[in-house]
Amino acid sequence: MISKFEVQETNTMISEMKLDVRTITMGISLMDCGHSDLKIFNQKVYDKITRLAEKLVKTGEDLERQFGIPIINKRISVTPIAIAAGPVETNSYVPIAETLDRAAREVGVNFLGGFSALVQKGYTDSDRMLIDSIPEALAVTERVCSSVNIGSSRSGINMDAVKKMGEIIRQTAELTADRDSLGCSKLVVFCNAVEDNPFMAGAFHGPGEPECEINVGVSGPGVVKRALEEVKDADFETLCETIKRTAFKVTRAGQLVAQEAAKRLGVPFGSIDLSLAPTPAVGDSIAEIFRVMGLEEAGAPGTTAALAILNDNVKKGGVMASSYVGGLSGAFIPVSEDQAMIEAVQRGALTLEKLEAMTCVCSVGLDMIAIPGDTSASTIAGIIADEAAIGMVNNKTTAVRLIPVIGKDVGEIAEFGGLLGYAPVMPVNRFDCAPFVNRGGRVPAPIHSFKN
Repeated sequence: MISKFEVQETNTMISEMKLDVRTITMGISLMDCGHSDLKIFNQKVYDKITRLAEKLVKTGEDLERQFGIPIINKRISVTPIAIAAGPVETNSYVPIAETLDRAAREVGVNFLGGFSALVQKGYTDSDRMLIDSIPEALAVTERVCSSVNIGSSRSGINMDAVKKMGEIIRQTAELTADRDSLGCSKLVVFCNAVEDNPFMAGAFHGPGEPECEINVGVSGPGVVKRALEEVKDADFETLCETIKRTAFKVTRAGQLVAQEAAKRLGVPFGSIDLSLAPTPAVGDSIAEIFRVMGLEEAGAPGTTAALAILNDNVKKGGVMASSYVGGLSGAFIPVSEDQAMIEAVQRGALTLEKLEAMTCVCSVGLDMIAIPGDTSASTIAGIIADEAAIGMVNNKTTAVRLIPVIGKDVGEIAEFGGLLGYAPVMPVNRFDCAPFVNRGGRVPAPIHSFKN
C-alpha cells in the first residue's frame, strides 16, 4: 500500500522541484476493427477510441486535484496502424490518420501515437503503404504521432527501411517547412521498440498488450537535481545511492496515480515508465544534473559516464518501487526540450557525435535534434543506421528523431512551441555515405542474438 506520508512527501517535490506525471497514456487495441472498406474501418476506429477514452482527460484532471500532482499530458496509443489496417482496401492511409486526429481531438488528448509500422525483418504491403503515407499524414494532422521500427537485436537491421526513412523524414520536413519542419517532431525511427512506451512520439500499443490499459510516464529531473545538490561533494557510492532513493520516491508517486487512474477507468494498469524527461523550463533539465555532478557543461569529458550513472540508478530505484516498471525508463537527452542542453550546444560543448556516444547509455537516442534543412536523405539514413547499430549490438532501445529544418542552417533557431521547445540547428558531418546506404538488404543480427 502507498501511505499518506508518501503522498505528503511529494508535496515539496511538486512545489519546489518540478515533479510531475508527464503523461497518462491509454493503450487501445484496434485488432477487432479490421475491415476491407476504409469508411467502415475508420468509423470502427473512431467509435472505439472515443468510447474507451471518453473519461481519460477528466480522470486525469480529477487525480490532479485529489493528489496535487500535476499530470501534464493525457494521451492515447493504438495498435500499429500497419497491422490494424491490413485488410483495408485503399491506396493511402492518410484518411486513417485524419480519423485518429479527429478522435484525439474529440476526447481531448494532446497526442495519439500508433501511426506505426514494425519492419525490422521486412515489409508487408500494409507497411509500405503506411510509410509512404507518413509525410502527408503528419502534415495534415495536429495530434497524430508516427514511428517505424527498422531493427532489433533478434532480427538485425532492415537497411531498405533505413534508406526509405531517410527519404520520408526529408519529405515530412518539406511538407511542414512553413512550421520549421514541425512534422518531423512527431516521427521516430526505432531499433528495439518497446510495446508499452507511454511517451510520444514513439508510443504504440503493441500486439502483445491487452485490449486496453493505462501506462504512466513519470518525470523528475528537478527532483534528482535537488537531491544531488545536497550531496554535491560526496563520493560516487553516495551519489548513486541518492539517485536510487530519489527515483524510488518519484516512482511511488507515479504508481499511486497509475493505480488510481486504472481503477477509475476500469482498465488494467500496464506499466510505469520512469524516464527523466526534461522540459524547456529552467530547473527541469538533465544537463543541469550533469552540472551538479561536476561537469561544466553537457558534452564535457565525463558526460557519457555521468549519464550511465544516472540512467542505471534511476532504473534500480524505479524497479524497487513498482513491480511493473516498463516503457523506456531511464534518462532522455532531447536537445530542444532541455534548456541547459540547448545552452551546451550554443556554447560548442555538445556535438552530434557526442550525443551519439551518449546514446549508448541513455534511455533512447538522438532525440529532437534540429539539423540543416539541406541535409541529404542518405546522410539522415546513415545517422539512423548508426543509432540502430548501437541498439542492435547493445540489446537496448535506440531511436532517431531528427528535424531537418528547411530553409535554416547551423546556428539558426527552430521554434517548435510548448513542451517541444526550440533548438539551435546543429552541424552534421557532410562526408558522403550514399553508396553504403544504397547497398540495401538486411544487416544480420549479432551473434549474441542466438539465445534460445
